[in-house]
Amino acid sequence: QVHLVESGGGLVQPGGSLRLSCAASGSIFRVNTMGWYRQAPGKQRELVAVITSSGLTNYAGSLKGRFTISRDNAKNTMYLQMNSLKPEDTAVYYCRLQGAGDYWGQGTQVTVSS
Repeated sequence: QVHLVESGGGLVQPGGSLRLSCAASGSIFRVNTMGWYRQAPGKQRELVAVITSSGLTNYAGSLKGRFTISRDNAKNTMYLQMNSLKPEDTAVYYCRLQGAGDYWGQGTQVTVSS
């Protein structure tokens, strides 16, 4: 079993930055893909970015350039640096790990508002 805990969400003004973290614990398969997804009120959950254990990344096209995904395999932790935040980035952000199984975190709220 794998346990994922997100942190770093909060309230930020438009144009501001936040850094999300996702700490993984448990039986983590060495080869895996971790990712960030988000779900805004009334909308479906959508991909933000993913990163493989070897460091390959993929982003939702509209977010590339403002968001940066990274990971520290030694710490089993993934990050999402979010810059130039917009009100439309407001959502619950979820961490996902796909390896031997498919696991999700509980989510962290990001609110972009003045």
